[in-house]
Amino acid sequence: MHHPITLRTLALLTALTSPLLAADPGLAPKPEDSIQTVLKRQVGNKVELRLESGSSVAGKVESVGDTTVFLSNLTGAEFYEAVVILDDITAIVARSAAK
Repeated sequence: MHHPITLRTLALLTALTSPLLAADPGLAPKPEDSIQTVLKRQVGNKVELRLESGSSVAGKVESVGDTTVFLSNLTGAEFYEAVVILDDITAIVARSAAK
């Protein structure tokens, strides 16, 4: 099951982005987006994923599959990697594009 992302949620989270994240193109949300489609546009960029458990994980998006996302260079644990289940993600946080 994919969680729809509202433009309001994405705008709020983009505004609250952690300064630890590198300059990336931003989320550029579209009305038809899902967690998966937003993450696919972020391949190669750093994001923070907020999870249903209340925890978060941040790192570079390496790849996005049908049910998981693979992150490398985890923030605070650069030599570690993570695979996160898409259905467990409640929000994507990314640095907004420079205007």
